[in-house]
Amino acid sequence: MQFPKKLHQKLQQRIAQNSLRSLGEENSLIDFSSNDYLGFAKSEVIFDKTHEYLLENTLKINGATGSRLLSGNHNLYTIVEKELNTVHKTEASLLFNSGYDANLGFFSSVPQRGDIILYDEFIHASIRDGIQLSNAKPYKFKHNNIEELEKLITRHSELVSESHSSIYVVTESVFSMDGNSPDLTTMSQLIKKYTNTYLIVDEAHALGVFNYGLIQELNLEKEIFARIMTFGKGLGCHGAAILGSQQLIDYLVNFARSFIYTTGLSPHALTTIKIAYEELTTTDSKEKLQENTQHFILESKRLKLNFIESNSAIQCCVIPGNEKVKNIAAQLQKEGFNVKPILSPTVAENHERLRFCLHSYNSREEITDVLEKLVFYSN
Repeated sequence: MQFPKKLHQKLQQRIAQNSLRSLGEENSLIDFSSNDYLGFAKSEVIFDKTHEYLLENTLKINGATGSRLLSGNHNLYTIVEKELNTVHKTEASLLFNSGYDANLGFFSSVPQRGDIILYDEFIHASIRDGIQLSNAKPYKFKHNNIEELEKLITRHSELVSESHSSIYVVTESVFSMDGNSPDLTTMSQLIKKYTNTYLIVDEAHALGVFNYGLIQELNLEKEIFARIMTFGKGLGCHGAAILGSQQLIDYLVNFARSFIYTTGLSPHALTTIKIAYEELTTTDSKEKLQENTQHFILESKRLKLNFIESNSAIQCCVIPGNEKVKNIAAQLQKEGFNVKPILSPTVAENHERLRFCLHSYNSREEITDVLEKLVFYSN
C-alpha cells in the first residue's frame, strides 16, 4: 500500500533536519535520562507491598472493566482519592489515567468561550493540546516573566470583568525541558489582586523531588485553583490527579472528556500509587537526591559548563545544533552514561541541549565523571 505523500514529505524533512525520532532500547548504561528520580519505578519494596495489599484485600482483578461512570469506579478509587486529599491538603481530588489525560481533560473543558488563558511559552505539550481543544482565547507570556504576565492580566481583566468571564493562568512548578521554576509566591500574590483570575500549576516534575510538590513546600495550597499531580515521574508508577475544590471535581466528572470516555485504572495501578505515597513518607531517597543535585550544580560550575540555572533534578546544558548535541550524547553513551539530547523542534532551534535527569541512586563519582567527560567532548 502506498504511503500518503504529505506524510512521507514530513518524515523526509525530519531526516534532513537530523531530528527524526526513534524508539530507544533497554540498556545497562548509568541512568542520567529517566524520570525515575527516587528509584521508585525499580523499587522491589513498592512492588512487593503492592502485591501483598492486593492479595490481602482479595483484589484479584486485572482491569477496571469500564469507565468510572459505568462499571470501573471500584472502591480503591475512593480510598486513594481520600488519601490524596489528606496528603496534599486539598478539598477534593480526581484521578486520571495519565498526566496527559489530566491536562487534556482540564484545559479542554474548564476554560469557556470568552475566557482568557495565559500560559508560559515553555508549557508542556499536553497543556497546549488541551488549550487547542478549548473555546477560550490563549495568549503566551515569556518564560517565568511575571512582569509580562501582569501586563497581559491588566490588559484583559476589565473586558473579562464586564463579560463575567475568567482568566486562567497556567504554569509548571518545574519545567521539564529547563528544570527551572517560576516565582510561584509572587505569581500567586499577583493573581489574588484580580477578580475572576485563577492559577493552575502542573507539578509533574516536582512531586517526590520536592516532597509533595513545590506548592506545598511554599504553603500555597489555598492560592491555587487547580494542581495537576503526575505519578509517572517521582512516584515511579502511572496515573495522575487534579487537586482542587469539590465543585471543580464535580465539574470535571461531568465535562472532562478524557475522564468520562476512558476505561479506569486497574486496581494494581491504584494500589501502586497508594503504596508509592506511603513510601514517600519514609524514604531517605529525597535527601539523597537533593545531595546529588547540589553536587551536580557545584561540579558544573567548577567545570564552567553552560547549564540553565535550576535547583531541581533536571539539569540542562545548552549545546546549539541538533547534529552537535546528538554527537556529544553518543560519545557519552559510549562512555557508559545514558544522557539524552533534546533536539529542535522539541525545543527552539539553537537551544538544543543535553538533559541530565538526576536520581537518588546516582553516585557522586558518576556525576563528576560524566561532567568531566562532557567538558572533554564539548571542546
